[in-house]
Amino acid sequence: MKIKCNREKFAEAFQTVASVVPTRSPKTILQNVKLDVSNGEAVLSATDLEIGIRCSVADVEVQVDGSAVLPVDRFGPILRETPDEQLEIESNPQGTVVQGQRSQFKLPGQNPAEFPEVASFSEEKFHEVPARFLREVIRRTIFATDTESSRYALGGVLFEMTEDKLTGVGTDGRRLAKMEGPALAVNGHNTADQMMIVPSRALQLMERALSDADAEIQLAVRNNDVLVKSPRVTIYSRLVEGRFPKWRDVFPSTNSQISIDLPVGQFFSAVRQAAIVTSEESRGIDFTFGKGNVVLAAQTADAGQSRVELPIEYDGEEVTIMLDPKYISDFLKVVDSEKTFTLELSNAKSAVVCKTDDGYGYVIMPMAREK
Repeated sequence: MKIKCNREKFAEAFQTVASVVPTRSPKTILQNVKLDVSNGEAVLSATDLEIGIRCSVADVEVQVDGSAVLPVDRFGPILRETPDEQLEIESNPQGTVVQGQRSQFKLPGQNPAEFPEVASFSEEKFHEVPARFLREVIRRTIFATDTESSRYALGGVLFEMTEDKLTGVGTDGRRLAKMEGPALAVNGHNTADQMMIVPSRALQLMERALSDADAEIQLAVRNNDVLVKSPRVTIYSRLVEGRFPKWRDVFPSTNSQISIDLPVGQFFSAVRQAAIVTSEESRGIDFTFGKGNVVLAAQTADAGQSRVELPIEYDGEEVTIMLDPKYISDFLKVVDSEKTFTLELSNAKSAVVCKTDDGYGYVIMPMAREK
C-alpha cells in the first residue's frame, strides 16, 4: 500500500475516526485505525465493537492499493507534529513508513486481516434526513440523557421515524427534551415496530463527524443496530436495549395552563445571575410570574441571596415555581438567544413545558420545597 496525501486533511479524518478507538481493550488490534486503499480511494476505519466508523480521506494520490493498521498513539502525534504539507505513507508486512520532506518515521507492522470488519452502508431502505436538522436533534436532546443511570434506556436518545418525520427524545427522568422535523422514508423504511434508542456516545460521534454541508444523511435501522451515512462518513452503532419511558405521557395537557412568551437571551442572563448564590445543597431558584414581571430569587445560608427582575408580557394570576437553574440553562443554551420561547405551567407542583417555534419541546419537573 502506498499513498501521497495532504497531511492536514488526512489528520482531520484520522482524528475523527480515532475518537472511537478504545484506550483499553483485550483485543489490542482495536487500538488502531485501519487504512484501506482501493479504486483510487482511501478509507479510514475504527471500531470498539459497539460503535464503528468509516471515513473517506480527501486529496489522496493512490500509488499502490492495499491496507495498513495505524497505531493511534504513534500515528496521531506524527500527523499532529510534522509540519509538512504532503506526506507519503507506505506499508508492507514489515511495517509502515511515513515520509515527509525532512522527516521519516517507521512503525512496526500488524496484520490488517486481523482488524474487525466495520459495517458499510448497503441498505436499500432508509430515511433521508437533512444533515443540519439531524445535528440539531442531537444537540437539543443529548444533554437530557443519563449515561450514569442503571436504567440503560436513559443512556441514549429515542428516535421515532414516520413516513415524513423524525422525532428525537432524551430524558433522565427529571427532564425531557424532544425535537421533531422533516425526514423522508425511502423504499418503505419503517421503524414503527422497533424501539430505536441510539447511545449517547454514538450521537456525539455523529454530531462531530457529520457536517451541515453534507446536505442529506441516510439513516437505516436494522434488528439491533443503526447505520448513518453521509457522502464522506458511515457510522455504525448498536442500539441501547431496554424500554424507553412513554414520553408522550410526560407532556402535560394544555388545558388551563398559563402560557408566557419569554426572550431567550434576557431570560438566560437572569437565570445565570440568580444562580450565582446557589450551591449543590441548595440549587433551587424561585420563579415568580405575574404583574408584568418574572422575579427570580435564590437564597443559601453560606452564599447569600439574589433577586433578579425581568419585564414580561404577562399580567395574569401570580404563580411561583422552584426550578433547578442547571436544567433551565441547559435548554436555553441550545436555542437561539435572539428568539423567544413559550413557557407553559399550571401551578407550583406541575411540570413546566418550554416550546420553540421550530419543533422543540422541553419538560422540567419542579423542585420540592424543604419543609
